[in-house]
Amino acid sequence: MTRTQKKAVTKVHGSKDLEKIKNELRAQAVLREDGCHGRITVHMGTCGIAAGARDVMGALALELATCGRRDVRITTSGCIGVCAQEPVMTVEVLGSQPVLYGNLDKDKARLIFRQHVLGGEPIAQLAIGAGGQITH
Repeated sequence: MTRTQKKAVTKVHGSKDLEKIKNELRAQAVLREDGCHGRITVHMGTCGIAAGARDVMGALALELATCGRRDVRITTSGCIGVCAQEPVMTVEVLGSQPVLYGNLDKDKARLIFRQHVLGGEPIAQLAIGAGGQITH
């Protein structure tokens, strides 16, 4: 059974499940329409900024400029409610579930960029959630 077929058999138990499916499909469509392979969202609410999100953003911008890829976008958003895990970022790669990474610094951000965004290999030890669910 392919990944697409597995999603088709997922049971929907309410409006939250429908909302989650809609958001996943929308994120994938945005990546395809924009011609992007991946998108990194650095969450820059007050707690994130105080914890070092600007440094994370700067490290990612430098990595992107250095690698020369034009199919990766770096964006920002506000608070997502995981203050104890700040700074955090979400990595979306076309064809994969989004992964939320937390407790970041510049070095971890660079590693995630190289290994997950460019290499396609999520880093489980740094992930605090996947597919829209926070697990840690």
